[in-house]
Amino acid sequence: MPATDITLAYPQWEVFGLGSQNAGASTGRHILTDDTPAHANISPVDGQPLPAVQHVSPASYEKVIQQAEEAFLKWRLVPAPKRGEVIRIFGEKVRRAKSDLARIISYEIGKTYQEALGEVQEVIDMCDFGVGLSRQLYGLTIASERPNHRMYEQWHPLGVVGIITTFNFPVAVWAWNAVIAAVCGDTTVWKPSEKAPLSALAIFSILREAIEETDTPEGVFNIVIGDASLGQQMASDARLPLISATGSVRMGRSVAQQVAKRLGRTILELGGNNAVIVSPHANLDLALRAVTFAALGTSGQRCTTLRRLILHESIYDEFLQRLIKVYEQACQRIGNPLDPNTLLGPLIDKTAVQTMQEALEEVKAAGGKVLFGGEVLSGPGYESGCYVRPAIVTAENHWPIVQRETFAPILYVMKYKTIEEAIALQNGVPQGLSSSIFTENLREAELFLSPRGSDCGIANVNIGPSGAEIGGAFGGEKETGGGREAGSDAWKAYMRRQTVTINYGTDLPLAQGIRFEV
Repeated sequence: MPATDITLAYPQWEVFGLGSQNAGASTGRHILTDDTPAHANISPVDGQPLPAVQHVSPASYEKVIQQAEEAFLKWRLVPAPKRGEVIRIFGEKVRRAKSDLARIISYEIGKTYQEALGEVQEVIDMCDFGVGLSRQLYGLTIASERPNHRMYEQWHPLGVVGIITTFNFPVAVWAWNAVIAAVCGDTTVWKPSEKAPLSALAIFSILREAIEETDTPEGVFNIVIGDASLGQQMASDARLPLISATGSVRMGRSVAQQVAKRLGRTILELGGNNAVIVSPHANLDLALRAVTFAALGTSGQRCTTLRRLILHESIYDEFLQRLIKVYEQACQRIGNPLDPNTLLGPLIDKTAVQTMQEALEEVKAAGGKVLFGGEVLSGPGYESGCYVRPAIVTAENHWPIVQRETFAPILYVMKYKTIEEAIALQNGVPQGLSSSIFTENLREAELFLSPRGSDCGIANVNIGPSGAEIGGAFGGEKETGGGREAGSDAWKAYMRRQTVTINYGTDLPLAQGIRFEV
């Protein structure tokens, strides 16, 4: 389906103060202007140039970091519930700007408008979570072995947190980090993806209003825009005790090495290679719906996208036939992501399209068969060259191409005989983000969730691997990085732990019964 002409639905850049050229740094209240060159991306929707954004200069970067350090000295002393009030007001403003912000996201990165609305809702949800968290930064009381002693644990703000995000969720992942860090008393410096700077600047303009209304110190929230070298600079900067980075495994390794050299902390959310096991005991209608969204959502450009479909041999043919029919229907609705009838928008750029084509060629060279799709679309509505038909291909789990994450809508399908074999296939990749099993057999479900089951950070039964709620800690194991963001007790990563012991007696007993008398 060629994209329809819905120019009136395109973003109104001026709503967020975005012009033809935009500054690439801000300390919350003030925008820092430089003489650095401006960089303009191309919208994957229609191939048109987007408003240009300057990359931050070394001098402005230094000013941002210094401002963040100075603000931290003040912000850490603000009571946590007062910090939460800033987040509450910000969340209310995002609610009012939800549709406009979603249009920016959709047009800049090609995500469908419905999914963009969902991403903005995730920011709102994080704000609600953060407000509640601001009154629940609990410590522990610990029984002391010494008489007349009280021992407890408390948490203090950590410092300036560096946040590096990728293009596919240009505002939600920042909110996972920035909202929690702010409530915890930290200041933040955010480097958004150079492929999605406008979405970042748009939500930052909303945040700026909340900062000004609440008299929040300048420098609590900061943004710097640049390429990968800026991320490396942040990773090497000892003034940032914590770096939270989202992106590829290759990027994560580089960041981890740089931060480790200075003994800093990292939260790494890296690649996924997620699988769904469909058992002969599954509700196949339910599984089919879940597989469809998990494989096709965001045109395969989610870290939780379904990459590998592991089908029991007894249902393999039937399920694949049904899945291909669903894909055929979905492919009738590929087009402009701002059109409400669109299910699949474009990939982020032509490089992503080329990477997908190279992956399909590698699969075929290894002996795989393309069962459906994979073509690059052309013609009216597809002039950007970023639209593709999603692919379903047969594959073996051990093939190098299957072992890597290709950030595109390619679904590898494979068979299994026993549930133990299926779990081994699920775990048999370097990544460990999200996983799912569809079964109504209690033994299979519990085995999948046991220590002998999924080795991923997220394990689901009868729901797909994509679309996590913010209430749970999000993250994965192995090459996915081991970090956790958003809900549960992920907030502890943004604070420093302190164990406190108070002697309210007149004696000085030593721990472990040690006697030391002079």
